[in-house]
Amino acid sequence: MKHIFSILLISLLGIIQLSCGAKNDKDTNPVEEKKEEQHENGNTATLTNAQIQSIGIQTGVIEEKQLTASIRANGALRVPNQNKASVNSLYSGIVRSLLIQPGNTVKKGEVIATIANPEFIRSQEEYLSISPRIVLAEQEYNRQKELNAGNAGALKNLQAAESDLRTLKTRKAALEQQIELMGINAASLSNGKLISVLSLRTPIGGIVSNVSVKMGSYVDLNTPVAEVVDNSQLHLDLFVYEKDLPKLKNNQSIHFTLTNNPGKEYDAEIYSLGSTFEDESKAVSVHARVNGDKTGLIDGMNITALISLDKITTPAVPDEAIVTYQGQDYIFIVKDTHTESGDHSNEKAGDGSTFEKVPIAKGTSEVGYTQITVLKPIPADVKIVTKGAFFVLAKMTNSGDGEHGH
Repeated sequence: MKHIFSILLISLLGIIQLSCGAKNDKDTNPVEEKKEEQHENGNTATLTNAQIQSIGIQTGVIEEKQLTASIRANGALRVPNQNKASVNSLYSGIVRSLLIQPGNTVKKGEVIATIANPEFIRSQEEYLSISPRIVLAEQEYNRQKELNAGNAGALKNLQAAESDLRTLKTRKAALEQQIELMGINAASLSNGKLISVLSLRTPIGGIVSNVSVKMGSYVDLNTPVAEVVDNSQLHLDLFVYEKDLPKLKNNQSIHFTLTNNPGKEYDAEIYSLGSTFEDESKAVSVHARVNGDKTGLIDGMNITALISLDKITTPAVPDEAIVTYQGQDYIFIVKDTHTESGDHSNEKAGDGSTFEKVPIAKGTSEVGYTQITVLKPIPADVKIVTKGAFFVLAKMTNSGDGEHGH
């Protein structure tokens, strides 16, 4: 692109030099030349009528065109909290085995690690030993009930037997719940088969995003072992300014790219519009579900989105009227027209014109026209360069370097 620009610039300078040479042969006026150069600065370029005609520069106005409008918005990929899981152990212990690593795909309920602790044995042992004690307590309660029925026993002995039996049953129920939370089926326990290693299972299926422990690590209730993310419900959180919110509605299509990898485009669809401003700003959160291929998309990635709107009438200029310089888009307006007759309406600009570059933001493009937003105030009926803007930019940048095309 730089090579092409250099060739065009050399061609332009040749044309300008020939035009200036022809004019100087007719009338060499240093005062006029000085006057022309006064217009040359970092934002303007002045060309004579001969130069304008040789290059083919044409002017017009910013038109109102019916285009399919769009809104550009920034945001990030998000996964709902119900589709994220931090896998913790309800009981402390030492990591005996670790069966996953980041990037692995796991299913709901899959064992990802095992935890060992002698306390696990004690809970199971107490659970198994309490059953015979309950049998004896029931026998004592029945005996005291018979004695009390025959007025042969004291009421307080019956009440004590009933209390002991109730306490033992309550303790057994509590131990059974503890064992179930360990992932052990209490009904399957036997005196000779106790479990000393607990299996840690993931509560959701998805991708393992992080593993926080290693073999031999000590974990407790506050130690996350791993994190799992289910990307099936991946969505966009976009931030749209208040003035654009009325233009949006559910089911509108969105095309977006990753900010750091704009080469691939993805599709999404709006499903929810926010009702509050984000972080004391004038931006409102808009949520959209990601459709189709989600390969390469990860929770937290920054994205740039283009939200498609209906056809609207909007300020637009021909595509040729827009130039890009140092990363910014511009159009050129006719700042001043020098004519012998004083007529400023001639689109070919009488004896010469001064053009000023004005920064713009581009919108949607369609049928040779591009939607624009002018980023500085300009007169409502101002003339703009509609054809040949590239050559005006070349003249301006050459003049800015201290060289004038004369």
